[in-house]
Amino acid sequence: METSNTPKPDNYLALAIITTILCCLPFGIVAIVKASQVDTLYFAQQYEAAQKASSDAKKWSIIGLVTGGAGIFLYFIFILICALIGAAAN
Repeated sequence: METSNTPKPDNYLALAIITTILCCLPFGIVAIVKASQVDTLYFAQQYEAAQKASSDAKKWSIIGLVTGGAGIFLYFIFILICALIGAAAN
């Protein structure tokens, strides 16, 4: 069996799972699918495709984290505004 000098790219599977559970389900699922492709492509000696899948997994995980964080931030702003309006009404 021939070995490659190309290092295996990180699959970012843990980051994708954390994104899916804590932040944003749709983007997290895309990240998990891309992360699961990295090892398969690498061992099939499709190194460029494995690197692309790795980059995509990282990209979708970060998009999910940012989207989830922005959503949580906006939610707390909404709650704060509602509390201030309620306090002003009394």
